[in-house]
Amino acid sequence: MHTAPRCDRTTAWAALQGHYQAHGRDFDLREAFARDPGRFDSLSFEAPGLFADLSKNHLDLATLKLLCELARECRLEQRRDALLAGEPFNHTEGRAVLHTALRAPKGTGPFSDEVHEVLTRMLNFVEEVRDTANSGIKHIVNIGIGGSDLGPQMVVPALDAFVHPGLTFHFVSNVDGHDIAPVLRRLKPAETLFIIASKTFTTQETMANAQVAKAWFLQHGGTDTRRHFVATTTNVKAAAEFGIDTTFGFWDWVGGRYSLWSAIGLPIALAIGAEHFRELLAGAHAMDRHFATTPVERNLPALLGLLDVWYRNFHRYTSRSVAPYHQGLKRLPAYLQQLEMESNGKCVDLAGEPLPYATSPVVWGEPGTNGQHAYFQMLHQGTDVIPVEFILVKQPTHPYADLHTKLLANGLAQAQALMLGKSSEQAAQEKAPTASADLDRQTLAKHRTFPGNRPSTTLLLDQLTPGSLGALIALYEHRVFTSGALWGINSFDQWGVELGKALCNDLLPRLSSGNVDGLDGSTAGLLKRVTA
Repeated sequence: MHTAPRCDRTTAWAALQGHYQAHGRDFDLREAFARDPGRFDSLSFEAPGLFADLSKNHLDLATLKLLCELARECRLEQRRDALLAGEPFNHTEGRAVLHTALRAPKGTGPFSDEVHEVLTRMLNFVEEVRDTANSGIKHIVNIGIGGSDLGPQMVVPALDAFVHPGLTFHFVSNVDGHDIAPVLRRLKPAETLFIIASKTFTTQETMANAQVAKAWFLQHGGTDTRRHFVATTTNVKAAAEFGIDTTFGFWDWVGGRYSLWSAIGLPIALAIGAEHFRELLAGAHAMDRHFATTPVERNLPALLGLLDVWYRNFHRYTSRSVAPYHQGLKRLPAYLQQLEMESNGKCVDLAGEPLPYATSPVVWGEPGTNGQHAYFQMLHQGTDVIPVEFILVKQPTHPYADLHTKLLANGLAQAQALMLGKSSEQAAQEKAPTASADLDRQTLAKHRTFPGNRPSTTLLLDQLTPGSLGALIALYEHRVFTSGALWGINSFDQWGVELGKALCNDLLPRLSSGNVDGLDGSTAGLLKRVTA
């Protein structure tokens, strides 16, 4: 695998430490804009499908220059090229990481023949099902978990304007009957297609829900599981034993959180159709080319990854809030939690040495304007500084122009308010209609003071289409790769997920037997309580 210096062992890292102490620690956005009227122009960047304003962040051109030097000293571009060429970047599992090959045009990427054979076969099947007059299908139920659920569950509502009007989509992931039961209540076997999404066809949660779905199907008069159940899996034998003939496979170089571009995207393709699914792939491929060919200084995914390193390791910000001002993107924060935190939530470097610095921030958020009436209070006046990522879409796909104007105004205003804040002097001059008449003006002003100077990034899309959404998702993928590469970690394994699975397999029979031998005191006590 392509090796490179770890970020903290570089000259640029030491230079950034000095720069932070001299200029970064006390950086003030309001002063920066006063000094440089052209700050917006010099800190705005374009990439396929979107525009990014980085000017409200705690950085300047000198910071960016040092961060780009850090990227080059850590050989980011060489590591990127090695990743895209198919070197075994997931070294702990001996696998390449080639989700980019899934969206490369035919004949241009690794494994192109295999990729496009599955894609063509899947999209042919999609068009047959979408012919609802002949297929009789009205409901699609995707049963998966993790990457087999979060990607499709995020994309389908995001592209609601493109979804087949005669199909309704349901997503079941949790190994909790409260997840699948309300879905099944709304269905009829003859009108339903179940997708069982599991690469190995052994995923505990997915297979448990699949067995429930099959039993429900047969109990309610279903007669042809081979017509109403399909699988996205590589384990064709296990799928056949379950009663499934129609399978669409993918490869071990497709990680779960990067898999929506593969057969795991079947529910997406069923929702938006073959042509629009190809547009989703094309949008992601355009961002791939931007990441692969653009110098770091103008490379938007790389710049965002570098900003993440600057904030996490120098400013020591522990989290980032994602605020999409588009209801269709309501599941984007949850999708990004897996993409970033499962990828970069690591504490050892590639050589297995403990890291002396922090890695992934906590990623969280809600769509605007809902978030404004929930956690934005903390963003504006809380004791922690939390960078915010606003995602705005210029053109809606609904006819309610006044609503969209209000939505955009709110997004712009929140970013402005975080930056500008409000001084106690300003607050003292204002009248607050809901304030207590018994509280003196100066005390009230202190409660209504906002420190400001709180950083944010704004990503702007012209419209939320399959192409622009593909580009946005690929942007985040390459951003996560960038920060992980600088931190010197493996962003493509997830051993922390495996630990809980192994312990669960030990505890399952104990819930029936009541045997607590060898368990720690707390787990033993809880097991006795839940089985009493």
